Amino acid sequence: MCGICGFTWRDEPLVKQMAAVMTHRGPDQEGWHTGQGISLGHRRLSIIDLSENGRQPMFNEDRSIAMVFNGEIYNFQELRPSLEAKGHRFHSNSDSEVIIHGYEEYGIDVIHRLRGMFAFAIWDARTREMYLVRDRIGIKPLYYHHQGDQLIFASEIKAILEHSGVTRALNRQALFDYMGFEFVPAPNTMFRDIYKIPAGHYVHWHDGRADLTPYWDLKFNGRPAPRYEEAVEQQRTLLDGAVKSHLISDVPLGVFLSGGLDSSTIVAMMRRHISGPLRTFTIGYEDKTFSELDYAKIVAERFETEHHVLMLDDIRPQYVEKALWHLDEPMTDLSTVPLFLLCQKVKEYVTVCLSGEGADESFAGYDRFKASKLWRYYRTLPRPLREGLVSNLVRRLPDQPQKKGLINMLKRFVEGADLPADGGHLRWQYFSTPGMADGLFNPEFKAATELDAFRQVREYDARCDTTDTINREIYLDMRFMMTDSVLMKVDKMSMASSLEVRVPLLDTPLVEYMAGLPGDWKLKGMNTKHVFRSALEGILPDKIVHRGKQGYSLPVKHLLRGRLKNYMVDLLNDSGIIAENMDRAYVNRLIDEHSSMVQNHNHVLWGLINVAIWHNRFFN
Repeated sequence: MCGICGFTWRDEPLVKQMAAVMTHRGPDQEGWHTGQGISLGHRRLSIIDLSENGRQPMFNEDRSIAMVFNGEIYNFQELRPSLEAKGHRFHSNSDSEVIIHGYEEYGIDVIHRLRGMFAFAIWDARTREMYLVRDRIGIKPLYYHHQGDQLIFASEIKAILEHSGVTRALNRQALFDYMGFEFVPAPNTMFRDIYKIPAGHYVHWHDGRADLTPYWDLKFNGRPAPRYEEAVEQQRTLLDGAVKSHLISDVPLGVFLSGGLDSSTIVAMMRRHISGPLRTFTIGYEDKTFSELDYAKIVAERFETEHHVLMLDDIRPQYVEKALWHLDEPMTDLSTVPLFLLCQKVKEYVTVCLSGEGADESFAGYDRFKASKLWRYYRTLPRPLREGLVSNLVRRLPDQPQKKGLINMLKRFVEGADLPADGGHLRWQYFSTPGMADGLFNPEFKAATELDAFRQVREYDARCDTTDTINREIYLDMRFMMTDSVLMKVDKMSMASSLEVRVPLLDTPLVEYMAGLPGDWKLKGMNTKHVFRSALEGILPDKIVHRGKQGYSLPVKHLLRGRLKNYMVDLLNDSGIIAENMDRAYVNRLIDEHSSMVQNHNHVLWGLINVAIWHNRFFN
């Protein structure tokens, strides 16, 4: 795992400066290359081939092609023999070198042969063109800025900002989108002139042009569904193969174990291939409604792991501020800070950790899938009854202290159901309303911004190739939500501690196979991940296979009513970005309603806190 950067002119001091600001991504080695019309920089976290031979930038035999690479190629040992048979000479045992020789042989089409998580840049001095590539799922981030005939790129925005020619300006549209979805959807970032390369895309730079091109998408049609029993067995095979391939490493590795179905699956499959010590790591809270320690203990004992627990009972403002610096832009997932702290602990023991991200999206595991299904019945009620009587009564119910519970879930359901239907099931992952947006943002902001919350959701939905309702919802989760929220969080919080995190449940063969199965096998009645659970019966304890989703999110709503309240009030009332774009009186009204437990505004307030911290760090 590494940090990469570069640009289309020659400037050795700048490329070294850009690489240095990402030292946390690669503390083991640094490297750079400058030539006519190109500068490339690299920070290396050594995982495979720890020798100097794996140093980057990496070149082909005649040094006409140069590359900087971040990620892992899990099938490199399969690709290498065929390239050697065609006459290519390898100088290392690293996975990244197969990309160089693969590009020589197949051109940019080599990306279709790669199985893994990756972001890389290839410079072809023969044709004076460059490719910036992000993996199919978007596990690894890659940003760029294009102005005139110049292109600059990096694994992190803060590296691009080292160039004085990049203006630090707020992207107001991104701020509006973020306050609803809690992340900035690609290709935008919170910086007006810096962009994310979307998952499954590459940028081709040539003659001063930077063209963004898709090369992969998730397809649901194209093959007949197997028998249910065959699907269950094939899942087991693919799960085992995915985890086995992700164990390739020359350094120690472990696994995040929350006690949920997904991480428990990873532990079970790892134990098939690791006979010696297996380290597992989890987070716990004193409030049991936010904690899964008992379930993690069951799995750890079943598979005889060396289990480590990090108890969190206090979140200090400096933790949030440090996490925001590593994120580069606000991203308000409530598990971000806990993951940041967990990764610091994990790095004391291992350099690589496996994680269960992706299963909730691919296998329909979130509560929002159930909410969407319930809504299809709920909408049969007369509209005046839904939006008048039911909605008004439920919204008046006081927030309950536990994480979920009947009242809290009922309130969340009604909040999502009242949003425009074109948001689909993502309405239950959207934390603003038309009324709130109107009250929160000032007139100047609203005049300069498109206030259509679900315009991008409709665009993504139009690309999906199936009429199956559940699978269409899975497509939105996989292609719109997951990449720049969940996966961005995992990359940034792990690399902050120089820890590589791998996500085998997003292995391409497994993801593509699951897409071909009927949606009602994934959400059967109100049973999420139905076919996935079937594949794990007899492998995991029944208590794990059949339990609902919980997650280890931070108990933010309590913190904002207690330890962090004064910090929140001072921060939001002193914030320049809030003063310039929002109605401060409305913000304080949200604070008062939350503090008195009239309403739970933790998502919006936490979002504002993150915006204020980010603005202070990157603009002031």
